[in-house]
Amino acid sequence: MPVLEVKNLSVRYGGQVVLDDISFDLERGDALAVIGPNGSGKTALLRAILGAARYIGEVNLSPEIRIGYVPQKIDLERDLPITVKEFLALRSRSAPEKALEAVDLAPTFLNKRIGELSSGELQRVLIAWAIIGHPDLLLFDEPTASVDVAGQRTVYELLHKLQEEYNLALILISHDLTVVYRYANKVLCLNRQQVCFGAPDEVLTPAELAKLYGGDRKFYHHAHP
Repeated sequence: MPVLEVKNLSVRYGGQVVLDDISFDLERGDALAVIGPNGSGKTALLRAILGAARYIGEVNLSPEIRIGYVPQKIDLERDLPITVKEFLALRSRSAPEKALEAVDLAPTFLNKRIGELSSGELQRVLIAWAIIGHPDLLLFDEPTASVDVAGQRTVYELLHKLQEEYNLALILISHDLTVVYRYANKVLCLNRQQVCFGAPDEVLTPAELAKLYGGDRKFYHHAHP
């Protein structure tokens, strides 16, 4: 059984169709990139998988699967008088040092306050929060949205390392096709309906990208390796 199997998924908010008839599957070790223009239903898909949004269709998870999730935005006051150790303890009190080590942060960061962290360091702490429960499936909604350009590749390299080390299934939303080609073995193209699904080199044709974005593409497209 796949780690995740989505069949004929549809999501509506206030009578408006957000997603319509989406189907795909994900195996352990897969990295799925979800792309599409703003308003295409990418975040709604993650919410449906998490059970945080009502939907029609099927979301089948393998038995006893554990999910880690990092949203695009988190309502966390940066001046909150809380340390990294206290923040991680809100999720689990087991081995916070190992969680930080997994995201390449020294144990000394446990005693730092959230407000002392740079954007890149905070993003790593959020990833540590997501993996501290030893998940089988990680969901990331634009994981570098709040990180400067210099730190973006570092975050993606970190996610790739964690995926390989722990044989995780990974779903990430991205607007950067360089990220898709470099780090994902599967891509799901959304524009409220499913436009394409498969290996990036096979399904990201000019015709399919035109269906997604038309002539005014809202993503970064660099030469892929």
